[in-house]
Amino acid sequence: MALVLGFDDYWQGANMLAAELDFPCAKVAVHHFPDGESKITLPAELPETVVICRSLHRPNEKLLELVLTAETARAMGVKRLLLAAPYLCYMRQDIAFHPGEAVSQKIIGQLLAQYFNDVITVDPHLHRIDTLKQAVPANHAVSLKATEPMAQYLRKNFVNPVIVGPDEESRQWVSAVAGVYDWEFYIAEKQRFDDHEVEVNLQQLTPDGRDLVIIDDIASTGGTLVQTARQLRMFNPASLSVIVTHAFFIGNAMSELKKAGVHNIWSSDAIPHQSNVFSVIAVVAKAVKALLV
Repeated sequence: MALVLGFDDYWQGANMLAAELDFPCAKVAVHHFPDGESKITLPAELPETVVICRSLHRPNEKLLELVLTAETARAMGVKRLLLAAPYLCYMRQDIAFHPGEAVSQKIIGQLLAQYFNDVITVDPHLHRIDTLKQAVPANHAVSLKATEPMAQYLRKNFVNPVIVGPDEESRQWVSAVAGVYDWEFYIAEKQRFDDHEVEVNLQQLTPDGRDLVIIDDIASTGGTLVQTARQLRMFNPASLSVIVTHAFFIGNAMSELKKAGVHNIWSSDAIPHQSNVFSVIAVVAKAVKALLV
């Protein structure tokens, strides 16, 4: 029998995963000393196979705690360690754009592969590589998609929506979601100036009076989504919604989306957030089962 280990910051997700797998679930106790150091305490006994479930938003502290957890588990006799991280951090910086920049995707990927036999995540932010294993050279590095549960949630709310991607990078998610129910979709053109300023253009789009849904993998500052929503208002949509896999919505991002005319702001539970409406845990559980057969 395997065991799922979870942390306070993603305890609901760990419990849901354990229930899907029919495994017991236990918590990793974390104590923070006044100087910021973390003390990690695992259950006194562990089976040979352990699944650690933790989403890696706000990653810097979590990564060190994962290393401490993995090393301790190995010392206690664990033979196989699987990391189920619905959100996987540090995947965006995949090349050095300027001299001296760290290529964090490769560095963090190698770190995780050093401590975990298997790594599973959902919709990682990969652009210049084809597979997650190129970034995370573990025995198994599995990249899952949230598109099917996302499409199923949209189907509960709309009969025939028009799906819109805010940029070419979103095409893979937009086309996959639209394809589940054969919905119409469009991809906008985006020009980024910096982390906060973007310009979005929509051409050949004529869905007046339709339910429009903007889809993306991740929403951080929300600038791209806001610009896309502003462009879509000219088509007088019956409704305008945003749905993403990974919800950060930093600062006033949600209020800016509302000002831009967005009626619904939805996300998966890959990152705990007030906008969570659908779960990716069943998709993760299926992948875990396939690896542990």
